[in-house]
Amino acid sequence: MKLIIVHYHLRPGGVRRIIELAAPHLVAQFDGRITDVILAGGEALDRKWNENFRQGLPGVRVTFCIEPVFKYLSEQRFSAALTRRIEAAVNRLLGDDGADDALVWAHNLGIARNLPLVDALTRACDERGITLVMHHHDWWFDNRWQRWPEMRRNGVRSLQAPARIVFPSSPGVRHAAINHVDAALLERQFPARTGWLPNLTEPMPPPSAERLRAAKDWLRHKLNDADAPVWILPCRLLRRKNIAEALLLTRWLRPEAWLVTTGDVSSEDERAYAEKFTAAAHAHHWRLRLGILAGDETRKPGVAELLAASEAVVLTSIQEGFGLPYLEAAAAGRPLVARALPNISPDLKRFGFHFPQLYDEILVDPRLFDWEAEQQRQQKLFARWRARLPAPCRPWAGTPVMLSRRAPQPVPFSRLTLTAQLEVLAQPAKPSWELCAPLNPELSGWKKRAGAGKLKSTPWPRTADRWLGGAAYAKRFAQLATGNARRPASASAALRAQAGFMREKLGAEHLFPLLWDLDT
Repeated sequence: MKLIIVHYHLRPGGVRRIIELAAPHLVAQFDGRITDVILAGGEALDRKWNENFRQGLPGVRVTFCIEPVFKYLSEQRFSAALTRRIEAAVNRLLGDDGADDALVWAHNLGIARNLPLVDALTRACDERGITLVMHHHDWWFDNRWQRWPEMRRNGVRSLQAPARIVFPSSPGVRHAAINHVDAALLERQFPARTGWLPNLTEPMPPPSAERLRAAKDWLRHKLNDADAPVWILPCRLLRRKNIAEALLLTRWLRPEAWLVTTGDVSSEDERAYAEKFTAAAHAHHWRLRLGILAGDETRKPGVAELLAASEAVVLTSIQEGFGLPYLEAAAAGRPLVARALPNISPDLKRFGFHFPQLYDEILVDPRLFDWEAEQQRQQKLFARWRARLPAPCRPWAGTPVMLSRRAPQPVPFSRLTLTAQLEVLAQPAKPSWELCAPLNPELSGWKKRAGAGKLKSTPWPRTADRWLGGAAYAKRFAQLATGNARRPASASAALRAQAGFMREKLGAEHLFPLLWDLDT
């Protein structure tokens, strides 16, 4: 049997990491039945990563299938001819295989970056009786509403089209969600065809003393600072990572530390954010290094080695499907300072994790930014954002925090535009801390512990293996993929599923100005 893995790309990030970790366990779970693994994507992959992936699957034929038409549609010129080329590429990928010969594991189709690919893949699998596991990491309607005008430009005329494609009624489709909140919403419409598949994470052996020393030396060289502690935010340069909040916390809690992020910009959608942030960092000489692993330098340490070489890990994302850095920090034995995300915290608790430096929001004093200008800015941005929503969804949009306040008062830093966040960061750290410390009482204790190098880390709980270990992951995957629910879903299930998600994701608690526009 062939295991065919499909993704738009395999750039560094969470999806690629899950694929490389999971594939050997899936091969083992199917007990010799998987003789071939085909990795299909839209662009040529990193040669070193390719070779490591091959070596992790001894005895299995590994093929890399590069089809440029599998890339994001925004990176191509849409036409009827492109749709035909996508269909032809999908048929080449599946060949004459049937239900007994192949299993397709496709990632992030729900983000709708190439709907013709999703449609062609679903129909081709359906024609051949092949099970298609649609592994949902993110959604196009979860603070990614710029996808809607993009879809309209590419021929989509109503909400029925993306619903039908992302939530197909085909009997062989299985839906895998990475958190319980999403899994519960899917299960309502697709019973017996939905699985909760939390990302596998296994604590790796700590790097050797030599590799740890090399990682620390590499950091010192890159930062040109021999003695300063390093706090690390393992992420690409994405607006949803809310990097300014990580910098604010680092400056308040550990002023002498450098904040380092690992990845670079991987999408043109994030270019304006990255450039604006980078320009501000240079202008103010902040102790910040963005995308430290970017570039083609050799002998770079891996993310795990950088985590081990850092004093603390920071995670300030306003949106995550699973939140791998929570577990990476625990696996590395490093203290974590992080936001408690409502769709992830219940799962972390179920896994057995307890993170001592977890917070809901960081409140900032309104005197640290131009309140009136920010309200006007948000009013314009929100009105423009709301107007871009599909018309049926507009009544579901809640009222953003800033726009619900008539007079200046403390507000969550995460609910500001990047412009206002940078205004706050432009203030000297000590006075801004003195203004905001009373608003965030838990931070004072963290600051004392950070200054003494005594932030608390989280041990890896024994209970986590039953949820996150490779064997447990592969067993859950196999149960979902081989289940015998072969009847098609209700014709209306797709619309109900999409509408349920949209109502949930448009609530006020999910509205963040950083995500309303590509430039805030």
